[in-house]
Amino acid sequence: MEYKLQLHKKTFQELTTEELYELLRVRSKVFVVEQNCVYQDLDGDDQPSIHLWMTDEDRVVALARVCPAGTHMKEVSIGRVITTERGKGYGKQIMLHAIDAAVEHFDANCIDIEAQEYARGFYESVGFKQSSDTFMLDGIPHIKMTWRKQ
Repeated sequence: MEYKLQLHKKTFQELTTEELYELLRVRSKVFVVEQNCVYQDLDGDDQPSIHLWMTDEDRVVALARVCPAGTHMKEVSIGRVITTERGKGYGKQIMLHAIDAAVEHFDANCIDIEAQEYARGFYESVGFKQSSDTFMLDGIPHIKMTWRKQ
C-alpha cells in the first residue's frame, strides 16, 4: 500500500470550517473519549496559534498546535499533540514540524510543553528535557518539558 502523507499548516483564520471541525473532532475523540478526561478543550488558545496536521489520504493521522509566547504558557508552546495511528512515527514527524513552525513563525529559542508523564521518553526523543516535577492536570500526571534551540 502506498501512503500519501501530507502536512498541513495553517493559522486559525486560514482554517476552513471543515478542517476546524475535523481537528476538534479528533482532539475530542482522543483526549476526552479515549482518555476519559473531561476538560475544556476550547480554551481560547486556538485563535492565535499555528495548527499542523498530517493526513494519509483524507484521514488525520497526527496533529499539534503551536501557541505564541504568553498564550498557553509563558514561552512559545506546543500542545494538543495527537497521533491517531500509533507506532508509525507520525507523532515524531508532527512534533518536528511543530518545532520548525515555532521557530519559523514565533522566532522560538525555547519551547515549553505540558507533557503527560508517561510520554516523557517520546518528547525526549525530539529534544525536550524535563523541567518540572510531576503535577496533576485534568486528573492526569504531567511534567513540564523544555526544548532549547542549539
